[in-house]
Amino acid sequence: MAARSLPSGDDADGDGIVAEINITPLTDIFLVLLIIFMVTTSVVSNQGKEVDLPSSAVASTTPSGVSVTVTAVGGIEVDGVEVAEANLPSVLKAALDKAREKIVILRGDKKVLLGQAVNILDIAQEAGAQGIALATKPPAPGES
Repeated sequence: MAARSLPSGDDADGDGIVAEINITPLTDIFLVLLIIFMVTTSVVSNQGKEVDLPSSAVASTTPSGVSVTVTAVGGIEVDGVEVAEANLPSVLKAALDKAREKIVILRGDKKVLLGQAVNILDIAQEAGAQGIALATKPPAPGES
């Protein structure tokens, strides 16, 4: 019995099978998934607890920084993560250390008491915030 060699891709006779993986469709799928994740993370970062922001007639751009949200019932979130008020200084300092801009954006419900807002702003300043912004919503048509 004669020994046969396995066919290779360099076979001049054309009898061999060329097994090649085309990764172009796989790359296309990964790029589409990357775009989907990028879009959904930008949408998700603007969501969170329902907060009824006060309205303002003056429009301005929203700076990037660390977002602190205070709900109507007094719950506090830093960048979408719920935080106990006792842990706020350490969590806020860690978030400011990671942030590119050292700005704290306070998103407080209309029903939040001024004393609680001032307390949070004091904690933000002690944590190293270089600027503070108050988040508002544009007034509804007919409101002023």
